[in-house]
Amino acid sequence: MTETVRQWIRQHAHPLTTLAPDDPLADLATLSDLTRDATVVALASSARQAHELSAIARRMLRFLVEEMGFRSIALEGDSTARLKLDEYVRTGQGDARVLLADARSFWQTEEIVEVIQWMRAHNERHPNDPVRFADVPDRAPLQLSNSPEMVGDAIEQRLAEDTIWWHERVGDKIVYWGGLAHMVNGATRTVSPQSPPLTHRTAGSYLRERFGSGYLCIGLTFHHGSLPYHVPAPPPDFAETPLGDAGLDSFFLDLRAQSPAPVRAWLNAPARTRLIGPVYDPGNDAAHHLSGGSLAEWMDIVVHHRQVTPVHLISR
Repeated sequence: MTETVRQWIRQHAHPLTTLAPDDPLADLATLSDLTRDATVVALASSARQAHELSAIARRMLRFLVEEMGFRSIALEGDSTARLKLDEYVRTGQGDARVLLADARSFWQTEEIVEVIQWMRAHNERHPNDPVRFADVPDRAPLQLSNSPEMVGDAIEQRLAEDTIWWHERVGDKIVYWGGLAHMVNGATRTVSPQSPPLTHRTAGSYLRERFGSGYLCIGLTFHHGSLPYHVPAPPPDFAETPLGDAGLDSFFLDLRAQSPAPVRAWLNAPARTRLIGPVYDPGNDAAHHLSGGSLAEWMDIVVHHRQVTPVHLISR
C-alpha cells in the first residue's frame, strides 16, 4: 500500500474524540453535510461483539435523530413488535433487559439496552415528535429453493423490502443498524468462510436500487482487539490495514471525497474487509472476510476504530 493512500487517509479523516454516549456531538458535525440528503442510513458493523463499534453507532444514531431528523430505527435480525420494544419506547411499559431476553444473541447487550432506554428518554422529552422502531406486519414465510445462493438473495431482498415498506407507510427517515455483510451495496458480495462461499446480492444493493444516493452505507470497521477472543492485526491485503496504518485511534472517512489517482485505484480495487460473526477461529483469521466488491462500491463512509474490546452482555 502506497504512502499516498495512508497520507490521504490521515488528511481526510475526521477524528472521533469520545465514545461517551451523552458527550457533545461536535466530532460528528461533518456528518451533517454527508447525510443531509439521505433517506436511509445504514450503520453496518463488521463485528457486532465490539463495544467500541456499538458505542460509535449509538452516537451516530443520536446525531441522526437529534440533528438530522431521522425518526425510525431498524434493528436487523428481530421483530421489534414481537419483542414489544416499540411499545416500550412509546409508553415505558416493560423492562428493556427483560424484553431482550428473547432477542437474537447479538442484541442481548447492555449497549443495545442503552439505545432502547435513550429512545424512551427522547420520547419522554418529545412526546409529539417520537422516535420509533421500524417494523413490518407478519408476512408469509419465504419460499426457499435448494440453492444456497438463491436462499441468501431471497433473505437479503426481504430485508430491503421490509425497510422500503416501512418508509412508504410512515415517511420517516430511517437508521438501519445491522451487519456489514447485509448492508453494503454489493451486487456480488461473498461471505467467507462458508463451504462453498456464498455469493449473491445484498440488502444494501436493493436499497441503493430503490433510493439511489438517498441510501447511505456507513461501514464500521476495526484493526485488532478482543471480542472476547483475540483478533490479530489484519492481513496486508485487507482494507483495515491501511486504515490502521494511518496512525489514528478512531475516525470516519468520506470515501466519496476527491482523491488522487493512487487513492482512487485503491478504493475501486477488489477489496477484502474482515467480517467477524458468531463463529470465529483466531487461528484462521484471514478466512473471515467480505469480498466480491470494492470499498468505493460497498460503503459511502467508513468508520475505523483501531483496537476493540468486548460488548457487555446483559446483566439480570
